[in-house]
Parts: sequence; structure tokens; C-alpha cells
Amino acid sequence: MTVVSVSRTIAATAPEIFALLADPRRHQEFDGSGTVRAAKDAPPRLELGVTFGMSMKLGLPYAMVNTVVEYDENRRLAWQTRPPYPLADKLAGGRIWRYVLEPVGEGTRVTESWDISQERALTKPLVRQAAGKTRGNMAKTLERIEQVLALNTKSA
Repeated sequence: MTVVSVSRTIAATAPEIFALLADPRRHQEFDGSGTVRAAKDAPPRLELGVTFGMSMKLGLPYAMVNTVVEYDENRRLAWQTRPPYPLADKLAGGRIWRYVLEPVGEGTRVTESWDISQERALTKPLVRQAAGKTRGNMAKTLERIEQVLALNTKSA
């Protein structure tokens, strides 16, 4: 299995959801894994080819560099993660986090995918073992996206 996906219909428009996803400074607000700490060297809005850093913590703190590899305004956004160190980049990283938005009825179906088809050989077996936990974390992420947007609506 190289791609794990989770979907949820959220009572918000695709532009509202996309605006949240495209602001890396807000990723910690909706991260369901609890590993995202803060954006580093991040623009206020993502676009194709943009690179941004992320401080992370899974037991110990670490950092990742992300490059936006897919971008279709209000429809699709994906970034590929790599370690910030040149040697480590040759051995680890490469997974892609993707969000696809599809308007449906009174909301938007959001599908988050975790694609390890380009993960480096050294880490691919370890990452593959985390598929079940990752699926659960993605479900939490989609739930948190809905909660963040609901709070934004109430405070507006």
C-alpha cells in the first residue's frame, strides 16, 4: 500500500477550506497527529513550487522541508516532505500529503491522502508500518479542520 486516503464532508465551501490548508502558519491548528509545532520560513499562502519549513515533534523535536508539488486553487493542494539536511534527504523523506476538495450538497468533501510512492528506500518500510496510525491521524485532522472552520464562522 503506497497511498492511504481518508474523506470527510465538511459544512464549508472549498475556498474556505483551501484558504486554511494553503496557510502553513495554521497547520498546527488542524494537525490530528499532534506532531506539527510551527511553520518556519513559510509564506502566508502556498502556491506551486513554494518551499516551507515545519518544526515537528515525535518524541524528539525535528524539522522537515516541504515543497508544494500540486496546486489547483480551491481543488487540490499537495506538498512533499524531506529532511532539511542534504545527506538525510538522500536517505529519508519523500512522502506527499495531498488534499482534494470536491463541492457536494451543502458542503465540501475533503480527501486527505498520504502518498509514500516516492518515499526514500531507507525509510519506506518504517513509514509503511505506520499506515494504520496515519489513517487515524488523518481522520482527526479532517475533524479538526471542520472544528477550526466552525470556530472561524462563529467568531466572524
